Amino acid sequence: MSIWQGPDGIEVEAVVLHDLPCLRVTRRVGDRRVLLAYCTDVREVGEHVDLAELVSS
Repeated sequence: MSIWQGPDGIEVEAVVLHDLPCLRVTRRVGDRRVLLAYCTDVREVGEHVDLAELVSS
């Protein structure tokens, strides 16, 4: 599974939540990850981060 990274510690990864696929958006702050959102599609991810700035890690 791939994780996409963006500026300011943003990470987006595909996960399964309650048997449904979704995209988890988090931000790394020091050694911690802070949850920003669970998104059902890429459009929703775009509300939290500029999609053009995401790169696969």
